[in-house]
Amino acid sequence: MPFFGFAAMPGPIRKHRLQRKDQRMANVVVVGAQWGDEGKGKIVDWLSERADVIARFQGGHNAGHTLVIDGKVYKLSLLPSGIVRGGKLSVIGNGVVLDPWHLVKEIAKLREQGVDITPENLMVAENTPLILPIHGELDRAREDQTSVAKIGTTGRGIGPAYEDKVGRRSVRVADLADAATLELRVDRALVHHDALRRGLGLEPVDRDALLASLREIAQEVLPYAAPVWKVLN
Repeated sequence: MPFFGFAAMPGPIRKHRLQRKDQRMANVVVVGAQWGDEGKGKIVDWLSERADVIARFQGGHNAGHTLVIDGKVYKLSLLPSGIVRGGKLSVIGNGVVLDPWHLVKEIAKLREQGVDITPENLMVAENTPLILPIHGELDRAREDQTSVAKIGTTGRGIGPAYEDKVGRRSVRVADLADAATLELRVDRALVHHDALRRGLGLEPVDRDALLASLREIAQEVLPYAAPVWKVLN
């Protein structure tokens, strides 16, 4: 289930750096302790009115949060709830698994609604693991098996992406910045995924197509990449 973090910190925010002042910082964490759909997004939105920084630290884009602010409806699934409020810094931490294509689409949709989203008010941890198309394919292939293994997954690759994170074979946001590193990270992941795909009757991954897709999306994602740990420390 997706978890959300909320942090109220002293401002102002200048060039990705929080100016330290002689005042105490209050931090609030919102955690879903049931089975999802507890209304975490709405709670975080309510709290974010009094926060300088709103951080999402876990989960993927299977979550859904509908916010109504001044009569306007915003639908989020990946971005932190505070993104629709001006003067706030929204952070996606490295505990999140990030679908870069979905991120770009969600940003574009909110911009159409008049929400200002720039690297000044949205930061993505540079070591955030990516959800790749191969994760969704694996997720759905497992679910399609006629066995007792069905878990009711959304098929968006979130579980397999976390498997890769734990297995230390994730492609991370920062890897998009260097062509040689990106190839090495993809090749490492494919050794594992192609073996799984053979067992499920799937074709091997088209390595060149995957790399081309990642290189293309990199230009839209990398401007938001930052050493979040430095900013929040």
